[in-house]
Amino acid sequence: MDLTDHIGNIVASDYRTATVFKKYNIDFCCGGGKTIEAACQSKGINKNQLLQDLLEIEKGSNPQQDQFNNWDLNRLVNYIEDKHHTYVRTTIVTLSQYLNKVAKVHGAHNPELKEILALFNTVADELEQHMQKEEMTLFAYIKEMANSEALGTDLAKPHFGTIKNPIKMMEVEHDMVGNNMSEISRLSSGYTPPEYACNTYMVSYKLLEEFENDLHQHIHLENNILFPRAIELETQLLK
Repeated sequence: MDLTDHIGNIVASDYRTATVFKKYNIDFCCGGGKTIEAACQSKGINKNQLLQDLLEIEKGSNPQQDQFNNWDLNRLVNYIEDKHHTYVRTTIVTLSQYLNKVAKVHGAHNPELKEILALFNTVADELEQHMQKEEMTLFAYIKEMANSEALGTDLAKPHFGTIKNPIKMMEVEHDMVGNNMSEISRLSSGYTPPEYACNTYMVSYKLLEEFENDLHQHIHLENNILFPRAIELETQLLK
């Protein structure tokens, strides 16, 4: 591992390194295309210290390090749908209720709560449409490719030309959602409620932080593992 390695590739090979990037507030999912050096330079971080932290993680044993890379694409897609898409849909309902209540009760004294609510509503709408497109179009085609490879059957060329087209769209949408969640984090001072916060206020911030962390894992699995492997498989099947 060195300073020229891309963040997304590092996390893809060992997800434990995500804790290091989170510690330094470096985006490893949407920003996974940056090198360690570029990310450190943009944030004014000591690159040698960060690299040392990553190498310390690498020294430890991690028997599950390559689990996602070793899964077949059907299993990986099903995992993303069952774990992350289900989590998003369930948590959006709960968070929307909490944030509406908190903004109504505390919004006059804490106007950022109304901004957070508006941003989260945008995130919720974006994610619901995004996941539906993934499941009905992109993921369906990835499963079709995986089955074609397993059965040795011919793969019909999709109506969107190449899988790179919907993937590019999904990555753009990932960036949009990621930027909105980053703004929510900023407005909430890193999900830190004021001392006088009621229980709903505190739970809302805790759940928002959990939601963003899950989203980082979710987007990382797609951008840095699923999508590159799907592009590679399509190239093999259609050559």
